[in-house]
Amino acid sequence: MKLFKTTLCKFFLLVLFITGPAMFVEGNTESANEVSNTVSATTYHTADMIRKIINYRISAMPLYINNSAEMKKAQMEVERARLKMAEKRAELAAAKKVELRMIISQAAVIYNDMELQDSRLSQKAFEYGLIGYYKLRKRGLLQRTDVLSICDFSQSSSSKRMYIIDVRNHKLLYRTYVAHGINSGDEYANSFSNRPESCKSSLGFYVTRKTYTGINGLSLRIDGLDKGFNDHANERNIVIHGASYVSLRILHKYGVMGTTFGCPAVPEEMSSLIIPAVKNGTCFFIYYPSKKYLTQSTVLNG
Repeated sequence: MKLFKTTLCKFFLLVLFITGPAMFVEGNTESANEVSNTVSATTYHTADMIRKIINYRISAMPLYINNSAEMKKAQMEVERARLKMAEKRAELAAAKKVELRMIISQAAVIYNDMELQDSRLSQKAFEYGLIGYYKLRKRGLLQRTDVLSICDFSQSSSSKRMYIIDVRNHKLLYRTYVAHGINSGDEYANSFSNRPESCKSSLGFYVTRKTYTGINGLSLRIDGLDKGFNDHANERNIVIHGASYVSLRILHKYGVMGTTFGCPAVPEEMSSLIIPAVKNGTCFFIYYPSKKYLTQSTVLNG
């Protein structure tokens, strides 16, 4: 009953709104014709407006319903695409894990086959070196894939800690001394930097470039590929070169190997053998068991 009264009140108000102007002007006899025309116009426009509103609402309903259906369909398509992308990412992640396990397994086989433990090369250094080597090769960043060089800076500078490895034939081509930066440490390197003028060694993966002859004789340019760790190598003029202070004579005289401004310098008598063996696009890796590097390396984790 209350709903009926409310509806009835609304109806009478609507009728009053439409016919009110006409009732108001009926008592005015001085300008009946003019007012009558105004009332008629007012009544027409008011009624017409109501009809337009009703017609708009009715005509808009199918469009709204249609748009809702289209929107729901589009949302379903987006959700299907999202799920498909998630599946592909999961498949890719699984494939990468399988690939990584295969490389680690292969590294163990090669390490044992070459008896690299006898030459004191860290198995982890070789493992990470091989992982980076395969990643760079897969990305097409190596012009030569026959050689992998590893500087194992977990060892003392008094040890022959540079290893030039024939990856294809599983042979150790050369093993020799290599110096680290003067500000990286004395006998052991334990502090590293990518900053210019730091006089420290930079960890990570490099690719060798062309040779040139400079103040240190035959030298080899290298490009750092690990962003944030060694990508300022060119700016710092980090190169492989021979040095007289990297020798047994210096080691015996001072009890410690000579250091550099950051370059991985080798004995002078070895530079003419090592540089030609590794030049022109091979993988060169400076290793140290740094948690920060191993977890943030763009080559190892990219």
